[in-house]
Amino acid sequence: QVQLVESGGGSVQTGDSLRPSCAASGFTFPFGAYSMAWYRQAPGKERELVAVISSEGRTYYADSVKGRFTISRDNAKKTVYLQMLSLKPEDTAVYTCAGGYSDYDVLLMNPFEYEYWGQGTQVTVSS
Repeated sequence: QVQLVESGGGSVQTGDSLRPSCAASGFTFPFGAYSMAWYRQAPGKERELVAVISSEGRTYYADSVKGRFTISRDNAKKTVYLQMLSLKPEDTAVYTCAGGYSDYDVLLMNPFEYEYWGQGTQVTVSS
């Protein structure tokens, strides 16, 4: 049974930090062969790609989080992290991780390329 379980969200003040994590299990191929991403969706808004990390560690960030968020992975623990610094109220959303098999260290940028999705963790930033 495939599972992606997020944890580490919460309610914080502007300028605070959080480090959500996403633990994977049951993937068809080794965890290290998957591109992993964090998406977020705020109420009334479309889902937004926040950050991606390839199987070899290359990364992509949305402009809105560049310089504040860092995505990382620990293949031994089958876990991906999202270090979030200097949080703003506009970062408030449900953050969901996703995993997609990726040959040749490709960064997957389209949600349709991700076959596995977590349930999400709420991040609320108040001013």
